[in-house]
Amino acid sequence: MFELVREGGWVMLPIIICSVAAMAIIVERGWSLRRQRISPRQLVTQIWQWAKSGHLDVARISALRAGSPLGQVLAAGLMNREHSREVMKESIEEAGRHVVLELERYLNTLGSIAAVTPLMGLYGTVLGMISIFSNITSSGVGNPAVLAGGISEALITTVAGLTVAIPSLIAHRYFQRKVDELVSTMEQEALKMVEILHGEREQNALEEEAL
Repeated sequence: MFELVREGGWVMLPIIICSVAAMAIIVERGWSLRRQRISPRQLVTQIWQWAKSGHLDVARISALRAGSPLGQVLAAGLMNREHSREVMKESIEEAGRHVVLELERYLNTLGSIAAVTPLMGLYGTVLGMISIFSNITSSGVGNPAVLAGGISEALITTVAGLTVAIPSLIAHRYFQRKVDELVSTMEQEALKMVEILHGEREQNALEEEAL
C-alpha cells in the first residue's frame, strides 16, 4: 500500500486527505441523521397530552426545543400557539429552514469530494504520462517493460481517485435522500400539530395513530 502511494507521487496526498475527510463525514452523518434522533415518534401526541392537561408551559417547550430537530420546529410553532394558524405555520417554516441547513451540514463537502477526486486522479495520470513521454523523447523507448511499468504507475492516481469518489458519491446521494425523507416527516408532524391545536383534526384520530 505504501509503495503504491509513493509511486503515485505527490498527487496522492490530496487524494488521501479527501478520503479521510469523506470517511469522517460519512460516519458523522450516519450517526447524526438517525431517524429517532431527528424525528422521535409520538412527539405530537405528547404535546397534545401536555396541552390537554394544562402542562404545556415554557419549561416543557424549552426542553422540547433542545430534545431534537423536530422538537425545535414544533417548539417554534408552540411559542405562537395563541396566534392564528398562519402565524404558527410561518414560525414553523422559519425554524424548519434552520433545521434543514443543520441536517445538510457537510453534504456539500462530501459531494465536492466525490466530484473532485477523479479529477485529481486524472491530473496525476496526465503528469505521469507527460513524464514518461519526456523520457522517451530524451532517451528513446528503451526497455518496453520499463515503459509499461511507468504507465502503470501513472494510472495509480486515477484508480485512487475513483476509489474515493465512488463511495463518496453513493453516500452523498443516500444522505441527501434521507434528509429529504426526514424533512417530509417533520413537515407532516408540524402540520398535524397545528391542526390538532386549532381543532382542525380529530383528537381521537391522533390517539388512534399513537396506538
